[in-house]
Amino acid sequence: MLHNLLQPARLTAVVDVGANPIDGEPPYKAMLQRRLCTVVGFEPQDEALAELNARKSDLESYYHYVVGNGHKAKLRLCRLPGMTSLLVPDQNVLSHFAKFTEWGSVVSEHPVQTRRLDDILEIRDLDFLKIDVQGSELAVFGSGRQKLKQAVAVETEVSFLCLYKEQPTFGDIDGELRKQGFVPHAFTAVKQRMIAPLSDPSNPHAAMNQLLEADIVYVRNFMRSADMTVEQLMHLAMIAHHCYRSFDLAANCVHHLIARKAIPDRSIHDYMASVQVSGR
Repeated sequence: MLHNLLQPARLTAVVDVGANPIDGEPPYKAMLQRRLCTVVGFEPQDEALAELNARKSDLESYYHYVVGNGHKAKLRLCRLPGMTSLLVPDQNVLSHFAKFTEWGSVVSEHPVQTRRLDDILEIRDLDFLKIDVQGSELAVFGSGRQKLKQAVAVETEVSFLCLYKEQPTFGDIDGELRKQGFVPHAFTAVKQRMIAPLSDPSNPHAAMNQLLEADIVYVRNFMRSADMTVEQLMHLAMIAHHCYRSFDLAANCVHHLIARKAIPDRSIHDYMASVQVSGR
């Protein structure tokens, strides 16, 4: 319904850096199923890349690239694949949480040449960046300032306690994304853990209050809508609606598109009616 109302010039362009499917379905799954987006993904771990390529659709392309600051580096494969990183796990920090010392043990190291986001030719458009690179997020944002000028949404992992040496904190990432014109929109997951020596032997993921990491969505500053193009407003509406059920943000974009005469005046009524009827 929303796509028919807006009629953007092209499909929403998703870039997924660290596309390993280990953490479940990506936020853009609903858009992909409806053939409303394309995906260009990057995954340096061989098994994860093979899995992505085995089940991809014609709208998806995946590459064996390590995205970073463009320098040579070492990819550190950890016992838990989800902790593989360009950074060195901080064993002191890991020791304060059950199982993390084991999960974060490095089983092999491989020299790699990282690629700057701005230099990757396979990325023609970028509306939505989803990133999970275990501590290298800030390097990716810094190497992608030109391409990110087009983007309207970023979903990234942030750390409150740094599991890796020299890992940027939530504050570092927040500052960089704000400088690039984004504002926080929503937490999609908040990860907490129980501090050692207290633990639950039956559940290594047991938590009390201690914050560890979170997945957070940033969006192009909707309070400065004049800074966005018509196409950016359309793609922000699509992402807000389909990926996060943020119907208020989508409606805000529709409102501004009407004000610019980009879509008919009744579009806001049609959109709100569709949300109330379908609930999605």
